[in-house]
Formats: sequence, C-alpha cells, structure tokens
Amino acid sequence: MSAFAPNQYDELAINTIRTLAVDTVAAANSGHPGAPMGMAPVAHILFHRFLNANPKNPKWFNRDRFVLSNGHGCALQYTLLHLLGYNLSTEDLRQFRQLDSKTPGHPEAGHTEGVEVTTGPLGQGFANGVGLAIAQAHLAAVFNKEDFDLINNYTYVFTGDGCLMEGVASEAASLAGHLKLGNLIVIYDDNQISIDGSTNVAFTEDVEQRFLSYGWQVLHVNDGNSDLASIYASIAAAREEKNKPTIVKLKTIIGFGSKQQGTHGVHGAPLKADDIVALKTKWGFNPEEKFAVPQATYDLYSEFGKRGAQLEEQWAQLLAAYGEKYPKEHAELTRRIAGKLPENWQQALPVYKPTDGAVASRKLSEIVLTALAPVLPELLGGSADLTGSNLTKVKSQHDFQHPSTGLGDYAGTYIRYGVREHGMAAIANGIAAYGGSIPYVATFLNFVSYASGAVRLSALSGHRVIWVATHDSIGLGEDGPTHQPVETQVALRATPNLAFWRPADGNETSAAYIVAIESEHTPSVLSLTRQNLPQLEGSSVEKAKKGGYVLVEEENEDLTIVATGSEVSIAVDAAKKLKEQGLKTRIISLPCWLTFDQQPAEYRKAVFRSGAPILSVEANSTVGWAKYSHEQFGLPSWGASAPYQKLYEKFGLTGSNIAVVGKKVVDFYKQRGVPVLSPLDKAIEVFTAQQPHQG
Repeated sequence: MSAFAPNQYDELAINTIRTLAVDTVAAANSGHPGAPMGMAPVAHILFHRFLNANPKNPKWFNRDRFVLSNGHGCALQYTLLHLLGYNLSTEDLRQFRQLDSKTPGHPEAGHTEGVEVTTGPLGQGFANGVGLAIAQAHLAAVFNKEDFDLINNYTYVFTGDGCLMEGVASEAASLAGHLKLGNLIVIYDDNQISIDGSTNVAFTEDVEQRFLSYGWQVLHVNDGNSDLASIYASIAAAREEKNKPTIVKLKTIIGFGSKQQGTHGVHGAPLKADDIVALKTKWGFNPEEKFAVPQATYDLYSEFGKRGAQLEEQWAQLLAAYGEKYPKEHAELTRRIAGKLPENWQQALPVYKPTDGAVASRKLSEIVLTALAPVLPELLGGSADLTGSNLTKVKSQHDFQHPSTGLGDYAGTYIRYGVREHGMAAIANGIAAYGGSIPYVATFLNFVSYASGAVRLSALSGHRVIWVATHDSIGLGEDGPTHQPVETQVALRATPNLAFWRPADGNETSAAYIVAIESEHTPSVLSLTRQNLPQLEGSSVEKAKKGGYVLVEEENEDLTIVATGSEVSIAVDAAKKLKEQGLKTRIISLPCWLTFDQQPAEYRKAVFRSGAPILSVEANSTVGWAKYSHEQFGLPSWGASAPYQKLYEKFGLTGSNIAVVGKKVVDFYKQRGVPVLSPLDKAIEVFTAQQPHQG
C-alpha cells in the first residue's frame, strides 16, 4: 500500500459529511449528531481510500463489509451512502426517523441499501463483524485456489465505548482473537463520552491491554479529528496483518466543531440552531442552506463507485476463468452465493415408522445433521462448549480453526464457540448476513435466554440461523431448576418472525429441519429433549411441516388434547385411558406455532375445530396457550432436581393424571350445556405469519 497522498478536497468532503449529518438529525429533531461529526475523518479515509464496494450492485459478493456497531450514529452511514452513490437521496436524509423512510433511527439490514446488518443494541454489530469475518475466511479456504483469490474482502467495524462495555462484544472479541481473524478491522471511536457523561464514571479499563490479551493487534491514532495521514497509515497497517484482528484506538472529540464538542450534550440531541449556523460558517458552508453538497464532494466520491464497478467487473472475469478450470467448485460456489439449495436435498432426511425405537430428539437431531452434512456443505455449525450434550458435531466435520493451532483449519465446518452464548448468537447473525453459509448453533434451551438480544435481532433482520436447543424442559432431570426452562418457550414464541419448534418424534424433527433450512428469512429454535421419545402412530414429515396437525382423529369427540414435544406421547397415553372410560379424544401435535399460523384459515380451523373442549398439555408455563385451547395444563412455577420420571410424576405430567384432568374438563363443559366453539373463532383474526422486517 502506497503512502498517504492528500487530496485538495479531503477537508471539504469531511466537512460535508459533518454538515449533512447535522442537518439530518436537525430535520428529525431527533438523533445522535456527535459520533458522525467526530468520525467523519476516518469514515472519509476508509471509504474514499480503502473500502471496496459497488453502489450500483450493493450485493456484489466480494465487496468489503462495513458495520456501524455504534448504530445510534447512523446519520454518518446514511450520509456516506448518499455521497457514495447508493440509492439514498437527500430527500431520504430529510426523512430521517420518519414513517416509512429509508432512514430509520438505527441501521436495518434489508431496509436500506448498503446496510449489511441491523445495529442499535450496542455490541451486536461488533459481534456481527466477527461473524462476517468468519464467513469470509471459511469460504475463502473452501473455494480459493492458487491464482484464484476469489473471496478476499475485509470486514470493517466502527465501534464506540458503549459497544465495548457490552458483554456480547467481549465474547466475540475473545473468540476473534483465538481464531486469528486477520480480515477483521475495528475502528474504536475513543471519545470517552456516553449518555451519562464522561466514561470516567463507569469505564476506566485499559482497552489496549484488554485487546492485546485477546490476541489482537492494537494500533493508535492520537488525533482522529484531523490527522488524516495517521488514520490512513493505521488502516493500511491493519490490512497488512494477516494473522490477527486489528482494533484502531482512534482518539476523537465527539461533536467536533460544535459549541458542545467533547460533552454528552452533543451525544443524543440535535444541535441548536445557532450552533449549526456557527459551525457551517466556520467550515465555509452557507448557514442558510440545508443538505448542501458541493459538486467537488460528489465528484470526489464518484471515484468510489468507479473503483467498485471496475473491481466487480474484474472479479466477474476471474470467476468465469475459475469456472473453466474448476467447474465443480464454480458450480457449488455460485449456487451458494445465489442462496439456492441443492436439488433433492430433502431426500437425505430420515423417516420413521411407529415400530422404530424411542430416541431422544437431541439424538434425532444428530441423525439429521449427519444425513445433511454431505448434501448441504453450507451448514456451518457450532456449540457453546456443549458439543457432547447437544450432539451437533457429526463425524464428517472438522473444526474451524486457524491452521497454526493444529486443531483444524478455516475450511472446517464446526466452530467451537466456548461458553459464549450471546456472542455465538450475534456471530451467527453475521455469518448468515454474509451469505453462502447456513449457520446453526447449539446450547441448552435455558441458555438461549443468555443470547436473547441477538436472537431478537436475528428475527428482526430475517437471518436464517438455526438453534439446536437441547435439554428443553424439566425432562433434563437432575440439573434442577437452574437449567430447566419453563418460561423460555413463551418468550421465543412471542418473538415475531421466530420459528420455535418442539418436535415430538423423528418425523417431526426431520420436518423442523426442512422448514428451518427452507425459511431463508426466518431464524428457528429447535427445542429438543434429553429423554427418549417414542415414534408416533399418525405422525409424518409432510403433516408436521405445517406446524400442527391432527395426530389421532376421532369423530364426535368429547375432548381434544393439544401438546408438543415430549408431552405428545403422554397425551396419546391419556387418550387411551379416556377411551376406556368411553370418552373419545382427538390429539393435536403442534410443534411450531408460527408455521401453523401461516397455514390457511380453513386448515387451522379444521385442526382446532368447534364441538369439544380443547386441553393443552406442556411441561412449561401455560402462558400463551389460551390462543389454542380452552383449558391449559403445565407447570405452575419452577422445576426441581430429580430424575426426570420423578419430576413428571410430581407435576402431574403422566398419562394417568392427564386422563383425570381431561375427564374434569369434559364434565365441566358438558355441565355448562352450551356449544363449545374453537378458540380460533375470533371476531378479529390476526394473520401472524411474519415476513422479513421491512422497517
């Protein structure tokens, strides 16, 4: 990389960024002008001198990825996207934070061209950046050949003090250092200001020593406000380090140029009118003009688009030559870039008969993954230090590790996340956002709660991330209530665009994987048992793919029991006991509420039909089940520590007790003497199928 060469319009461009960001926030009378004003110089140098992307094709696969982890400063990103030639006009800037605009209050993936991941909750973008870097390193190791350096982009992350305070960033930074991700470059806006004021009140650690201990390269720019040469040199040096991620500690003044510069007053509120006039005057802009962009600035940034278009054309030519020499690899790479699944991949999935043996659904999941690994090479799995319990690593996989460790290499498809659930989830979001891979991650269901911030963003962003969440109820037994989720299911089911699956047998487990893999814009959580489950009479992959179906049919029934997972077989047993008493009981298996709710209304109402009371049974909280049932049976509080059979007896989750409960329900509704209508018969029917978030 050549030395820094100043351009006569550098300062003009930087000040254009600042004034545009100030006007953007002022127009909304809401937002954060301070970070954009302070980070304008580094943003200018990064995009004008280094970052490779094509505004006319924002999805060019080998583009550099940029993440604004301190997403509250999104006026900076929107300003840049406009200046660089993306589909974002000054009118879009004027509509900042307004209804249906392209410029929401924090960056949202899939909503604004040029935004790679959704950021806002601090630290998430930092971890997303680690995921983007992992995805690039993996695909490069799999597909690059001598003389064909096809996948070689960098991931750049802007981050702030708040991001580095959040634990999710610490988890991700630790793993990134271990993995020696030399393609990851983080610019830390070290302005020492947060909402509460100076970071001296809460954040006085030595960030440099922290990241050195993680195994990162740490570089310094002592004057991020005006020392463009040092900014340039630090990014150039970061790009040269191939065996460590880099963080550049950039000292800036928040709100640079404002009367309130260097204070928290400029962090999260628009500048006052007189302040805007003063700073525009100081920088040579007409204080009466708003959203003004000198032609010289547009001309300067047009170089970005020209460079990106030329690089994409060169890359397309290289890809074509690659196809001639390596046709098999070319076909696989282009398939994965296009996001297409292989032909007939579903045929690899196991199908079960009722005579097959009882198997824990975590083991059923392992059987599915073993079957899928050869036919879906894009599966990039991992676990939070529970591989032997989650059963997520199949024999054909080897570890994703830096080759120098001797533990694996970057072509490996299994990531050892360590005890870092939150970081793991946010990293998986980054892997999904990069494209070309389908990430699955694993832990106990209870500890998905540790990752809830990233799971929420996964659903909001429409990332196809698959969670293998085992030990899913009191059925895990002796570990006790600290490990037994009773409320986690409620939270996950309540999350829009998140498919929570609780399969009852092998066919339902195969169905859950099919729907999860085919749902390009929906994350899935597969809630799996430790205890063995029988293969059910009446189940099938095709029926389970609808999210809910009638497992045991009866005409003129007295009762319907709906259950999920390990309780479906208990419901079947209860139905047999009720039949001995002359009561006919239908059984509904409802493995996934979201998928079921996406079915046509006629189908749903045929499953949950009127005529008899419906009782739900699940070894979890009953919250939410009134949506599908008239009566609910579940856990009233926390679980306990004991063998799982004893726990199911203690909480009445046995065929015998559910039969007793069912008889009471039947008697109660018969005594009322009024028609029993389906819980789905509502004056207002809300279609709950969630599409990818569109702002």
